[in-house]
Parts: sequence; C-alpha cells; structure tokens
Amino acid sequence: MTKGTQSFGKRQTKTHTLCRRCGRVTFHKQNKVCGSCGYPAARLRRYDGWGRKTARRRGQGTGRMSYLKNVPRRAKNGFRTGVTPRPKVRKTITK
Repeated sequence: MTKGTQSFGKRQTKTHTLCRRCGRVTFHKQNKVCGSCGYPAARLRRYDGWGRKTARRRGQGTGRMSYLKNVPRRAKNGFRTGVTPRPKVRKTITK
C-alpha cells in the first residue's frame, strides 16, 4: 500500500458534522463530542492559555446583552423600581 495518491482516494467519509449548540461542523460522529464548544458537556469548552481569540469572539459583550447593558444605568440610580418621574414644568413664553 502506498502512502500517496491511492490513499487519498479512500478519504470519502466525513468525521465531523454540524453541532447542535454552536452550529459549526466540529461535532465528531464517533466520539459524539463537539471539538469547538464541547457539546454535550454542560459548560462551554474554553481554555485560558490558548484560544484567546476564540474566547474574545464568544465572550461577554458579543451578543445582545439584553439584561447586562441596563445594569450600569440602574446602579447609578440605586436600582429603584416602581417610581414615576416628576412631571416636567414647562415655562410659558410671554409675548
């Protein structure tokens, strides 16, 4: 058996398929584990030493942040709730 052209002709099967969680083609069919996000593990796959760019791409602040983006403003006002603002007094213009 040679290690060149003939061997490459037998590479027809796909090892990875779409991952349900991250949507990338990194879910290993035999091992049943995603190489990108670590699915089916409960926590996302993430390592500190390498893959810093990946951590930046999917870290906090990359999505909508529908809750967190309002927290600084609410903290400034002491997290008050159920308070109606005072009515604005308009100045009348005399001619």
